[in-house]
Amino acid sequence: MKFSRSFMLAIVALAILATLPLFLSGNLLNAAIKMMIAALFALAFTLAMGQAGMLSFGHAAYYGLGAFAALHLMKGVEQQLFWFPTPLVPLGGAVVGFLFGLLFGWFATQRSGVYFSMVTLALAELLFTIAPTLSGVFGDESGISTIRGAWWVFSFGPDNQVYYLTLAWVAICSLLMWCFTQTPLGRLALALRDNEHRVRFLGFNTHLARTLIFAISCLFTGVAGALLAIANEATNYTIFAAGASANVVLQTFIGGAGTFFGPALGAAVMTFFARVTSDLTRSWLLYQGVIFVLVMLFAPGGLGGLVATHAQKVRAGAWRGLIGPYALALLAGLLLVAGLVFTVESIHVVLTDAYLAATRAAGGKWVPFKLFGTSFAPDSPVTWGLPIALFAAGGLLLPIARRMTLAAWREATALPDVVGSTASPSSPARKSQGAAT
Repeated sequence: MKFSRSFMLAIVALAILATLPLFLSGNLLNAAIKMMIAALFALAFTLAMGQAGMLSFGHAAYYGLGAFAALHLMKGVEQQLFWFPTPLVPLGGAVVGFLFGLLFGWFATQRSGVYFSMVTLALAELLFTIAPTLSGVFGDESGISTIRGAWWVFSFGPDNQVYYLTLAWVAICSLLMWCFTQTPLGRLALALRDNEHRVRFLGFNTHLARTLIFAISCLFTGVAGALLAIANEATNYTIFAAGASANVVLQTFIGGAGTFFGPALGAAVMTFFARVTSDLTRSWLLYQGVIFVLVMLFAPGGLGGLVATHAQKVRAGAWRGLIGPYALALLAGLLLVAGLVFTVESIHVVLTDAYLAATRAAGGKWVPFKLFGTSFAPDSPVTWGLPIALFAAGGLLLPIARRMTLAAWREATALPDVVGSTASPSSPARKSQGAAT
């Protein structure tokens, strides 16, 4: 029953994704392509981290290697050195990712825990350092660029054709990764994550198993990198930077590493968030960090865990009592977010070189600045009273919303209202104690 429900949900999601190009503009279609690639990258990363407990801080190395492998294949076709169908170009990224995953993984998996993470980071940084010197392979600062070749009746010029090519590869790779988790090696990965010493005691070669699992994760990471190369038709060595590896780690934990599709959800959401906010403000990385901190503090299971938990309540019909508390919590959250955004953006504007130059031109006096289409005076109490009022209103509503939400969840899960470990005077336990006395 559970498998059939998951299978039907996957079919519905695939059908929705297949019809999206009919309703999206060119810019949003390109954003959807990048979201799917980021989702595949996160799923491949989780195959090593969530499945086997190998937290890699250098997975961008295999992402970049897959991208460059795809670009060299496409460039060879463009120069008529050989023929290779464009839909199969991600196979080049898969092969290169797997081979380097075996090579680097053999060294990295000699250790576990934080030492494994540091080795993966060092190997990725080594590749990032030597890449500029290998201009024949990775290009100069401008990198390598090429064009997508035509195949059969597809020119792969329009974005919608690239979208469907990306969707096909993401769907196939997601299915293969899910199937891998059901294999004996995939089950062994869970045992390695929980207790590697016991697995070794049972006679398994844990080093070889960890290397294979890591290499398979790198294989699918290479496919994601190749799809990025096909979509952009260019890349440079900055794709190996530590920021790319850190980004997939953040996206995975925001999505929820404990669920299979949670990391894909987190990667898609945060990729879209970064694309939208980076065009609006330079402080978008700050907001992304705030989201990560809030998720880790209040929803350690990530977005995937929240979706799974609420799906159970929906099926049980216990969701109606949560509407009111959630609406109040949403209002409190919006007030706090509005106060935070106003404060951050105001400080950012006041500290810019352009504004400081304007104050110097005005003889050192504060000059009004424009924010959200409205002028604000930095020396006016109204300007800073607004965020204080927003924070105060949100701060007052938040505890009320929290109490209402806890009460609604307690009722939804049919838990008694227990304060500490003492039963209430009218509870059946207290009455039975009185009768016994």
